[in-house]
Amino acid sequence: MKMFGSIGTRSLLFGVHQFLWHPFTVWLAWKELYGPPSWNETVCIAFHDIGYWGKKNMDGCDGLRHPEAGAELVGRMFGEEYRQLVLGHSRSYAQIHKISSSKLCWADKLSIKYELWWIYLPRAWASGELKEYRAVADQTGFIDKNNSHRTWLNKLKEQMLSQAKEEGTKVKGVELELSA
Repeated sequence: MKMFGSIGTRSLLFGVHQFLWHPFTVWLAWKELYGPPSWNETVCIAFHDIGYWGKKNMDGCDGLRHPEAGAELVGRMFGEEYRQLVLGHSRSYAQIHKISSSKLCWADKLSIKYELWWIYLPRAWASGELKEYRAVADQTGFIDKNNSHRTWLNKLKEQMLSQAKEEGTKVKGVELELSA
């Protein structure tokens, strides 16, 4: 798979952050949490992860900076408010740079609700992301490496939906359920 470039590039081409599917699921999640996004917000959703292009890892030092490219692009188009919306979509980036997580963060988390295991896991495997994500999950004690990939994904979905639900109830009392 290395013939397709870095793990970040593979993620955008056919992996977890696939450039058509992932923004679509984030758009659906935004709509569920906040109502239909504006044109500017839709553009932010479309470009929020573009910074993974060329990244050597997803959650390491290189990957943590991924919000910057999309933020720079939308900032030039729409101004600082939208730049901050994209920068704040990554909780890790927001914590490191002492900025608030944005509405896009919670829509991004909720987007996993629209992922079916039999579509998500092959993409994550083919791009190489699954190996990195599972290693991090094991190292942090999130889930043991001996558990199945489906068990890991279900636990990840539960965690992300719980976080999005907490944020959603602050916004407009959204009830979220885990889809199969």
